[in-house]
Amino acid sequence: MGHRVANGLVGGGLGLSKVVERQRLIRAYREETGETEIDMRKVAEFAVAKGWPLPEPADPLDTLAKQFAEAARQEIRRDPKTGHPYRANHAVPRGQLSFSWVDIDDPKTKPESMRASLVMRREQMVDDGLQLTFDYEHWNSIRPPEEHIELPMDLSFDIALRRAAMDDDESDGEDKEP
Repeated sequence: MGHRVANGLVGGGLGLSKVVERQRLIRAYREETGETEIDMRKVAEFAVAKGWPLPEPADPLDTLAKQFAEAARQEIRRDPKTGHPYRANHAVPRGQLSFSWVDIDDPKTKPESMRASLVMRREQMVDDGLQLTFDYEHWNSIRPPEEHIELPMDLSFDIALRRAAMDDDESDGEDKEP
């Protein structure tokens, strides 16, 4: 089995050894250079100089599919009633690492597909929040109290503020003359 982190398994079986090797090389780079904030491209150059093999080039069809997925993810539309932006396309999990895409406005999009997409994104937020909590708790445990960092994890107020700011920006735009 692999090691667990907040969002599940890291590596596992054969993949874990590669991840651990990469982590060791990152630590070696930090030790050798003395840098505390590192650029991963420089780490990659360091690794290659140490004899680390370059990965096989990506399959061009996989690369193109990723480009289409990114384009789908970035398509933003505006709700005609509220003027709020929303994502047009949503990834729906179809197995461990497989996704299909649905258009939120397509009447043929099934509610269970949209729900699966939204639940997956919410779970990603929860995983990020959990790992963030572990990270700042560790920071606080190794630092003096005056360096402690506290972050509220209830994001409701932050979301409400950003929505209000968007609404203000939109109403400001309506009052301005061209």
